[in-house]
Amino acid sequence: MLEIKTEGTVYIDIPFQFDFGTNLHFSGNFYANTDCLFLDTGDINFGKNVKLGPRVQIYTVNHPVDPTERLEKGLAIASPVMIGDNVWIGGGSIINPGVVIGANTVIGSGSVVTRSLPSNVLAAGVPAKVIREI
Repeated sequence: MLEIKTEGTVYIDIPFQFDFGTNLHFSGNFYANTDCLFLDTGDINFGKNVKLGPRVQIYTVNHPVDPTERLEKGLAIASPVMIGDNVWIGGGSIINPGVVIGANTVIGSGSVVTRSLPSNVLAAGVPAKVIREI
């Protein structure tokens, strides 16, 4: 069940997939285009006026790198994702666990965001890198 508590609108095109729904937090005026996937084992926090292109994927869960630990313990490690106000994430982008995206940032289509990004930048690529300030 998706539980939405927000001051403004939240509009999500279908199809849309998520793990729990209760770990998604919206500040308002949110839009997600079709076929987005949110693995919300950990919290995903969206600022105000966030826009997502189609097929954006946001992951908060990871697994141990050590194969013995992964096999013996089967651990899942949750790290929250924070997306600031006025962020636009282009279609097909992937946001990895623990990433913070600063306010007013734009992420180019098809990017894989493996590290946090500052505010007021255009970032793109695999892995995503800052191209220029906005």
